[in-house]
Amino acid sequence: MGIFDRLGKTLGTSKELDVEEYMNSAEMENVDVMNEPADFYIKPVALRGEEDVSLIQAELEKKNIILMNISEISKRPNTLKSLIDSLKGYVQKINGDIARIDEEKILLTPAKVKIIKNRKQQS
Repeated sequence: MGIFDRLGKTLGTSKELDVEEYMNSAEMENVDVMNEPADFYIKPVALRGEEDVSLIQAELEKKNIILMNISEISKRPNTLKSLIDSLKGYVQKINGDIARIDEEKILLTPAKVKIIKNRKQQS
């Protein structure tokens, strides 16, 4: 009988602890057991609508860098332009930065993080 079994019986629970089930549970979704927590993260976010703008702004406030996928909303160019303009204004207000990586990805940075937009020419 393992320590978890004895602890479970002591606490009055008879359910066995399935470590694999626990590690795959929703509460462990954002836990990295192999490394210490980081100060800041690079987070991928798919821009689908207005509700995602507030999520992105909240992440930038936490000093996280956003790698935004716009492929889904690019089918609605007017909505895309409106949301990008809103994010651009917010990023400028917090002294962050924004740059297009490719046709589907845009990088947004929090305050005091700048993106070098000039590519060095190879000799």
